[in-house]
Amino acid sequence: MAELAEPGRPPLRRDAELNRRRLMTAAREVFRDRGLAATLDDVARHAGLGVGTAYRHFSNKEELVDAVFEDMIDQVEASAREAAADPDPWHGLASSLEKVCELQAHDRGLREVMLGTGKAAQRHALVDRRIKPLVDPLIERAKEQGALRPDVEHLDLPMIQLMVAAVTDQTGEPDLWRRYLRLLLDGMRTQPDGTELLPPAPGVPRHRSGCGSRGREADQSLKSTSP
Repeated sequence: MAELAEPGRPPLRRDAELNRRRLMTAAREVFRDRGLAATLDDVARHAGLGVGTAYRHFSNKEELVDAVFEDMIDQVEASAREAAADPDPWHGLASSLEKVCELQAHDRGLREVMLGTGKAAQRHALVDRRIKPLVDPLIERAKEQGALRPDVEHLDLPMIQLMVAAVTDQTGEPDLWRRYLRLLLDGMRTQPDGTELLPPAPGVPRHRSGCGSRGREADQSLKSTSP
């Protein structure tokens, strides 16, 4: 995302702009791995810059978190625009939701921002302003298509994202969220697709975690070979 000068302030010099970008890149990496407990000093060290340089660009950590969050919203908005252009509205909706959940699953800081308090309400409002106009028509198209339950509402999608994000925090399994997103997506459909195997649960053999015809066939095969 191009760096713009704040209203009423002159554009950044080239070296200052490069330093700001280094701080933003470092912040994404530090918050991703360590969460929001990391300090602005931690980010400056990771960027290889002095603490004074960091504080010239961001007066406190919250300003930096806001900047990183807005950068993340750019990614979410791009995904939502791609979904809105999908000729199959259900596929667009499901794939967009999967991309956002994947972004959260591998970014501890983002999960903490979305699940946290403080400025969370303001950040959620920003998401609504930029993403809702793209997703609402997609939801209506998926309902008209007959793929999405008629009682699904826009608010259900961020709630699903929060639930799926909690899976990673509670289990420490970085890819387990895929299993529960699949279950939730099936619950949103007018005709759930029970023929595709779920991503495996921890410690459960793949053939035992299936459902539908293939899952039953696997179970029957096990019974037939048992002594």
